Amino acid sequence: MSNATDKTTEKSGGMNFTTRRRIGSAVTSVVMIVVALICAVPLWYILINTFKTIPDMAANPLGLPKEWTFANYAKAFETVPIVRSLVNTLVVTFFGVAIQVIVGALAAYGMILRKSVFTAGVGAILMVAFVVPAQSTLIPLYRMEAQAGLVNTLAGLVIIYLGGAVFCYFLTVGYMRSLPFELIEAARIDGAGPLRIFWSIVMPLIRPILTTVVVFQTMGTWNDFMNANVFLSSSDLRTIVLQVYNAVGQFSTDWPSFMTITVLALLPVLIFFVFCQKWIVSGLVAGSVKG
Repeated sequence: MSNATDKTTEKSGGMNFTTRRRIGSAVTSVVMIVVALICAVPLWYILINTFKTIPDMAANPLGLPKEWTFANYAKAFETVPIVRSLVNTLVVTFFGVAIQVIVGALAAYGMILRKSVFTAGVGAILMVAFVVPAQSTLIPLYRMEAQAGLVNTLAGLVIIYLGGAVFCYFLTVGYMRSLPFELIEAARIDGAGPLRIFWSIVMPLIRPILTTVVVFQTMGTWNDFMNANVFLSSSDLRTIVLQVYNAVGQFSTDWPSFMTITVLALLPVLIFFVFCQKWIVSGLVAGSVKG
């Protein structure tokens, strides 16, 4: 009798636990949906108003347009060099992120491959450099680039972005410490050099964390305003974020046109995020496990 009562209690307790778990999951889902909708309101506001006229936006800013129009997009391409700015941003982002990842990964590989007092000292210097605010280095960096003739050039802006290699180094070095070094030792015995080992063995193993770094640095570089505003002055070299900033004054009374330029600036990053979502998640999960 006692055993039957215990089994009934356990079954009842199990059912209660399952029920509570389902209720908790449902409540969490509802809360997340509400939060997502709240976060989506500004995006909806910007996107839907690009298809409206100024009076239509003033009358109903969050509703659907009375009459859909693409005139704002045509006006944006006619009055603002959108394509040139997108190409400038694409060039700076591609070369900046690619060199950041290569330099950061090689630095982490060197630190792991040969541990010594020298590498420990370099690691400490990189740690100090990592915590220094970027704003405090703008003046010396500008003077250095001015002396080298790199101010107001895309190459000079790419060099500025190379400071992000420190971020890549710190994420990658922790991941590399968990690699099976037996593979590296076996490659050494087979006669492979350091660079051959890096490209053929280490790079495939650290691909998940490098994917995470590429995503973060691509978004940061694409959306950067401070460095582009300081080091670029020519209108022909403006990045897309600078065009959005300049459009504030150009379209101060034409908010639909301004929002259209904002959407055009966000669209490439959104497409990049959607296509890379699978690798973003896998890289974050792998990084959390390995790190």
